[in-house]
Formats: sequence, C-alpha cells, structure tokens
Amino acid sequence: MRSAALLHPTVSSNAVQPFHYIAADLEICAELKGDHLDAALIFGGDGTVHRHLPELSRRRIPFLVVPKGSGNDFAKSLGIGSEAVALTAWKYFRESGGKNVAEIDLGIIRSGTGEIPFCCVAGTGLDSMANALANRMPSWLRGSSGYFLAALRSVVGFVPTELTATAAERRISRPGLLVAVGNAHRYGHGMKIAPRADLSDGLLDVCFVGSMNRLKLLCCVPTIFFGTHLAIKQVEYFQSPAVRIESGRPLEVYADGEYACTTPVEIGVVTRGLRVIVPQR
Repeated sequence: MRSAALLHPTVSSNAVQPFHYIAADLEICAELKGDHLDAALIFGGDGTVHRHLPELSRRRIPFLVVPKGSGNDFAKSLGIGSEAVALTAWKYFRESGGKNVAEIDLGIIRSGTGEIPFCCVAGTGLDSMANALANRMPSWLRGSSGYFLAALRSVVGFVPTELTATAAERRISRPGLLVAVGNAHRYGHGMKIAPRADLSDGLLDVCFVGSMNRLKLLCCVPTIFFGTHLAIKQVEYFQSPAVRIESGRPLEVYADGEYACTTPVEIGVVTRGLRVIVPQR
C-alpha cells in the first residue's frame, strides 16, 4: 500500500509520527499527484480538506481527516473529534483492509468561473462576511470564539439585500441576510446552521434567513450553535438536490470557510462523491 500525509503549513511533521508507526508506507506529500494512492491523511481543518477535494473526489481516494485546524467542523461531522480518534480509525483501516471506509456526498458550486467542490457548508450573505472577518483573525482566536465574534460584527455591518433561492420544489425571494447550503450540518466552529443535514442522503439542506432588525438578529445568533434557529419566523429551511442562489447585488460565496466565487451560483450534490475513513462502528 501507499499512503500520503497532507499537512496544513502550520502543522509540524511530528504530528505524522504516530500514524507512521502504524503504516511505514505513509509519506508526507505536498499534493495528491503522481502514482497510485491507497489512502490519504489530511492534517488540518476544513480549509485544508477543501483544497484537496478535487483530487480526492476525482481519484476516489479514501481519506482520513486528522483534526488540526481552527474549527474542524467536517471532521466532527464524521465523528472524528480528536487526533486520538483519528489514530484509532487509521489503525483499524490498516488492520481491516479498509472496512471503515464510508461513501458520502460532495457538494458542487457552479458559477461563471467553473466548478468548486465543497464538503461541509457553502453560503452567502452575512455568514460570508463573517467568514472573511474570521479568516483575518489570528489562528488562536479563530480556533476559539473567533467566528462567533466575527458573526456579531457582521450583524452590525451587513446590509440586507434581495435574495432568491430557487429549487425544483420551492422558491424563496425576499430581502434577506444569508443563504447557507449544507452538505454537513455545521460550520464556523460548531454553528449548526443545517441541523437536519445528512452527509449521505443525496440532498442539500438550504437555510434561508430573511431580514430582521439587528437587535433580534443579535439575540438569534447564539441559537445557531444549538440548531434551534429553525423556529425563528424569518428562517425558512428545506432540502433539495440542487438550488440556485441569486442576489440583488453581487455577494461573495464561501465554502468550507474559504472564498469560492460571487453570486449568482448553482449548487448541486454528487451522491457518494467522497470516500472517507471514519471511526469503527
């Protein structure tokens, strides 16, 4: 077997050693190019996974996320809450011949600039503004309460605009704050924006947040951590295999915490588009 370890630039190569003891064929690589690979380990967070999604999906490489990022929302959606859990999953993968590989869905953003895959959540509006602010924060702050603080700052600075979310079975068009499209259920270090999302149901979960006064919005932001925001009158939620998002003015779209493109966009799903190594069940 041949396995590759892909590291976020801030992750030390020492982090790979426990995994290397289990599999001597594990090599630290910069990219997923070249010869055949039987598995990949990604040491980082959602952004690091996002960077390698095109090759991982195209080559159908089973991969394990070792949570070393600021939020690690994708890893936690897979049940990998720590490096210890990842190490145990890696050991079982090698000993069992890959019995703990699961196939999950992959989100795809289509815009004028091409196709951009994502694994966790894509969104535009207030949450994209929060993403941009959080990404400029130091890593130690971003990894704790940074996204929450950025969200609060965005509440003050974001001006609502006309937002339209169109799917085969539903269309919403009115002044709004954000549209989030979840493949996984969480982003932003634990914010459960799409609490009903399932990584393997072939559907995207769309959360549309309409315009509301700032005081109410400030009170509502904490509810997203518990997924209870769906009870708010201005929030609409539905599931669909595809959705088109348009806006009254061009808005940035972020996916997995990274800048993707600007509206308008079409967002779809590739059923079983990723192969992931998960904890033994």
